[in-house]
Amino acid sequence: MKLAWRGRFAYFLLLMGFLGITVQLLRVQVVRAPDLQEKARQQAFHKVRVPAIRGAVLDRNGAPLAVSTPVKSVYAAPPEVATGRGDLERLARALDMEPRALRERLERSSPFVYLRRQVPPSVAEAVQALGINGIGTVQEYRRYYPAGEVAAHVVGFAGVDGIGLEGVELAYDRTLSGTPGRRLVERDALGRDMRTLRVEKPVRRGDDLRLSLDSRLQYVTYQALKETVARYEAKAGMAVVVDPHTGEVLALANVPSYNPNRRGGQGGAAKRRNRAITDAMEPGSILKPFTVAAALEEGQVRPDTEVFCENGLMRVGGHAIHDAHPMGEVPVQEVIQKSSNICAAKIALDQDNQQLWGHLRGFGFGLRPGTGFPGEASGVLRPPYQWNRFERATIGFGHGMTASALQVARAYAVLANGGVRLPLTLRRVGPDEVVPGKRVLGRETAEEMAEMLSLVVGPGGTGKRAALEGYGVAGKTGTAQKPEKGGYAEDKYLSAFAGFAPVSNPSLVAVVMVDEPQGEHYGGKVAAPAFRRIIAQGLRLRQVPPRPSEEGGGPPPPLRQARGTGEPAAASGSAS
Repeated sequence: MKLAWRGRFAYFLLLMGFLGITVQLLRVQVVRAPDLQEKARQQAFHKVRVPAIRGAVLDRNGAPLAVSTPVKSVYAAPPEVATGRGDLERLARALDMEPRALRERLERSSPFVYLRRQVPPSVAEAVQALGINGIGTVQEYRRYYPAGEVAAHVVGFAGVDGIGLEGVELAYDRTLSGTPGRRLVERDALGRDMRTLRVEKPVRRGDDLRLSLDSRLQYVTYQALKETVARYEAKAGMAVVVDPHTGEVLALANVPSYNPNRRGGQGGAAKRRNRAITDAMEPGSILKPFTVAAALEEGQVRPDTEVFCENGLMRVGGHAIHDAHPMGEVPVQEVIQKSSNICAAKIALDQDNQQLWGHLRGFGFGLRPGTGFPGEASGVLRPPYQWNRFERATIGFGHGMTASALQVARAYAVLANGGVRLPLTLRRVGPDEVVPGKRVLGRETAEEMAEMLSLVVGPGGTGKRAALEGYGVAGKTGTAQKPEKGGYAEDKYLSAFAGFAPVSNPSLVAVVMVDEPQGEHYGGKVAAPAFRRIIAQGLRLRQVPPRPSEEGGGPPPPLRQARGTGEPAAASGSAS
């Protein structure tokens, strides 16, 4: 009897267990089947975002300035991660991460999280070899900049997500960025991608961007500027080279610079600042040609008109204006050649505010150069009704207003191309493309200014160190005291040289500015030699033959009629 009861009880327990298993199977197979099937599908298949390849940035000749290279990034799907004993520590070592920081990422509720972006191949291989479920790698693209610090301020850089953050990478981000794709991928039991089942959205590659820069001339410009800044222990330096007939920026350099391939710990924003475009400073004597050009255009003076330079000291409204080298009565062309502040001020004072302001505005001062570059400065040229007599006098020799190196280059291009102001561009101008321009100066006036500026680099001029054998050079030195605490610093200068060559048929315009050089501070000594080196190499690169008999002067090249503007425009296209 006792054994029969025990048998029935054991049978009852077996029956209940069987019923329990049956109920559980029914719950799994029927009630929870859709949920479990979806989880299994998610583990076996998943959608992968396919990054787009960013377009390349090229120089005018097709040399790469920014390219994208494939790299691996390590990710985790936290809900699916299954780590065995010691797996977390091994993964942390492979990724060079603290185990605690890694654990915090893996505990997130997000279905996808990056553990480390754009890792070396050895790291990606080490992670894959661990075989941890829910940990994988995905292909991305890392930006590489072959020119490094030489073209950093123009090209800029893109962030880890492939979005432009500086330079043309930012300015033309929409052009360079492609459209990411999406594909459905089958995975194995360890969460590793096995095969692509279908492409749900195709990838569209970004468009390439061809710049106006010539990487060879860019290198020459950067090295000349870098060596000048180092030699004079200057705070900074800026240099710009443009084609006066198309408005193309052929080179643009800043010192200090940075390497966009490794941006950490390189001085931060101060080194990344594109001073040639964003910093507007009082230009000093390199502005005097435009004061004289305004008077010439209005018929108020001629190159041989005599002006009394007050023997080195003149007072205007209770303020003193000095010349470094006192002079008496000299012709206007010698005002430019010898760089007289007093005579430039007197020529400005003979014009009314509106007239001088209108001409300076015509040369592009107070206006953005039009490159579309982030942070492009317009400089300061206050409205003429705000000027008093002393302010008009100081503007005549480049004080009381500000301009960037890029603005100065555009203004000198007007003198070089025969009187037409062109928009500047960082993109290459095609051989059949016509650049619309606005005539702001008569051809005869431009020719007279070119002849006067050629005297600056000749015997008796302030810019003899810019002279170049076989090529006529026209230019102007500048030495501007920097404003400080309501006045001007006694020991802080902006040294500059701006000009073009050859005078008979200008091919290049260049501007060199050196901020706070030590020891020497005159533009003719500090900046002119760098200008000479840049122009010499630039003319050779552009295959402009020397003319041993050339001494400067001569008419600028003919202009071509711009389509639909009614204004003459500079001949389009240029030699590379």
